Amino acid sequence: MLRTTLRLAAGTAALAVAGWVLRAIRGLPAALGARPALIRAVAQRSPHYRDGVFVNLDPASMVSIDRDQVQLIAREIIGGRVATRPPKPIPLVKFTACDAAAGPSNRLAVSWLGHSTALVEIDGYRVLTDPVWSDRCSPSDLIGPRRMHPAPVELEALPAVDAVVISHDHYDHLDFDTVIALARMQRAPFYVPLGVGAHLRAWGIAEQRIVELDWDQDASVNGLTLTCTPARHFSGRFLNRNNTLWASWVLTGPSHRVYFGGDTGYTKSFARIGADHGPFDLTLMPVGAYNSAWPDIHMNPEEAVQAHRDVTDTGLLVPIHWCTFRLAPHPWAEPIERLVAAADAAHVSVAVPKPGERVNPAQPAEPDDWWRH
Repeated sequence: MLRTTLRLAAGTAALAVAGWVLRAIRGLPAALGARPALIRAVAQRSPHYRDGVFVNLDPASMVSIDRDQVQLIAREIIGGRVATRPPKPIPLVKFTACDAAAGPSNRLAVSWLGHSTALVEIDGYRVLTDPVWSDRCSPSDLIGPRRMHPAPVELEALPAVDAVVISHDHYDHLDFDTVIALARMQRAPFYVPLGVGAHLRAWGIAEQRIVELDWDQDASVNGLTLTCTPARHFSGRFLNRNNTLWASWVLTGPSHRVYFGGDTGYTKSFARIGADHGPFDLTLMPVGAYNSAWPDIHMNPEEAVQAHRDVTDTGLLVPIHWCTFRLAPHPWAEPIERLVAAADAAHVSVAVPKPGERVNPAQPAEPDDWWRH
């Protein structure tokens, strides 16, 4: 009797595990994106594509972690699990975007929606950056880094946008479910680095809505110019790395200029981007998910301040790539504490919005250290 019961229990457990695995991999093939063969036809026309992969202008050390580093990072994550998460629920601000037809056409503002997702209002145009609305930045609904705060606005409640800009194909920047939903709800084209368009085509996005650019190429939507500029990073959605390009972006309107850093390590390209396209009224600089094990592909806060100074000698710095997903073992609020200190020492203006909050560089709000509360 006992033996039979144990066999039944083992069978039930096996079925439960099998069910969990099936749920975890549901939709996985589609979310992974295009096959390398479909990407290669576009990628190989770029001078930055060599021997089957894209390469950085500033060589970056490969992200290879030895056993000692794995143990160190594991100890940091386990020992600092409380510190790497916010101590209380992250405060959200009810998202509001001004009517594009109302007010001055030369208005500049940005609403930060979490991680690297932002809605930039520039001279009457709206640009949505790296939109991620899923609960996890992963090809699976059950596995992968989970949001530490809900999206501050429903995707359906977004106003009409003029362009969707993607920096690269990592899951925390190119989200399958969000892209499919945006293609259905919005009419805006998707501006992507070379090779990323293959993912969108594999997901059924119409060819005429995909604008695929190499570094230093640009395209225009009415009076707004979007320029694909270098970044120091890598790409890949599964086992194949660097078969699509990664990028930062310059948004140039009739009256204002915005720099979107996307996801990047510190690079000498910042100075050239500033000389060619600056000065900028606003920069969106990644400040989180840094670690000594991958020093060349994610900036730390001090490097973000220097990057801002490289691309512009004026303007407002708004930090991105922090707060929403737990992607590195540093304490949750550390990126902003370090950023504010470095910016103060360098006399750089910084605004740190709550998720959903709208920032107007011409009318900066009173400093609010909300992350400390």
